[in-house]
Amino acid sequence: MNTIFRKSMLSVAGLAFAGGVFAGPIAAHANPAADAKPVAAVQTVSKPQGDQSHISLNDEQTANAKAIIAATKKAGLPERAAVISIATSLQESKLDNLGHLGDMNDHDSLGLFQQRPSSGWGTPEQITNPEYSTTAFLKGLRQVDGWQDMPLTQAAQTVQVSAYPDAYAQWEQQATDLVAQHWNS
Repeated sequence: MNTIFRKSMLSVAGLAFAGGVFAGPIAAHANPAADAKPVAAVQTVSKPQGDQSHISLNDEQTANAKAIIAATKKAGLPERAAVISIATSLQESKLDNLGHLGDMNDHDSLGLFQQRPSSGWGTPEQITNPEYSTTAFLKGLRQVDGWQDMPLTQAAQTVQVSAYPDAYAQWEQQATDLVAQHWNS
């Protein structure tokens, strides 16, 4: 590592440390109620990655988003799990519960999450049931260590194993908005 770069990094680290040392005592005397800022109902781990996509939803797609939220709540998981699930479904099927599409099918992929009976996700009837398919996705998500703190696309990809691992990120904002809108309804 060159000397100028190393010195720059040490300077930045020193400033960050000094800022923490000096801000700590000041922050301890702050009035938390006066300094509090409103917090969104659904928080993302970080700012959504990359350009965001958005589609208008019809009644069936909205019902499928609500079904994903209901299954997430029934599983006792937090809103973040619903955001990851909805973003995954937006990428995989645009929240359409897809049946067999003949030659247009990606192998034997079905349902909201494009799950495959041949990969052990369930029977075609199960996979095309929104509650079952969401529960199956969430079961996979629970097996991902640290999913709550990782970027949405990494959590979704670990469960789905897609040929397009970064594609889930584009749906994070719309999924977050849907969960915020429907979580308490």
